[in-house]
Amino acid sequence: MVRALRDVAKAEAAAVINRDGGIVAAALPSSVSPETFSIMCAAILGAGMTAATELRHVAPHRVVLESSDATILIQELGRRAMVVLVVPPEQSFESLSTALARFTQAAEKELG
Repeated sequence: MVRALRDVAKAEAAAVINRDGGIVAAALPSSVSPETFSIMCAAILGAGMTAATELRHVAPHRVVLESSDATILIQELGRRAMVVLVVPPEQSFESLSTALARFTQAAEKELG
C-alpha cells in the first residue's frame, strides 16, 4: 500500500510511522536509514505539536518542510501514526490531496 502511494504521488519516499518513530511500512531509497528517517519525522511532528499546544493552539495535523530540491510532508494518520511523503518541490499539496485522502482512509481502517 505504501509503494502504491509512493508511485501515485510520484514521491521519492513514502512511509507510515508510529508516534514513537517505529516504522509500520516504508518505501525508501536504499541510501536512507529507515530508523533515522522515521525517528526524525516523528520528532518533527511531535515538536510542532508541542510548540502549538504551548501557545494554547490546537496541535497541527500536518507539517511541511520545503527546500529547493524536495518537499517533505508529515501528516497525522489517526491518533497513533503518521504518513510521510518526500516529493519534488514543484509538486503542490493539492495534487497530492486525493491520493493522500484515499490512502489515509484505507490505512486508518487497517491500523484500527
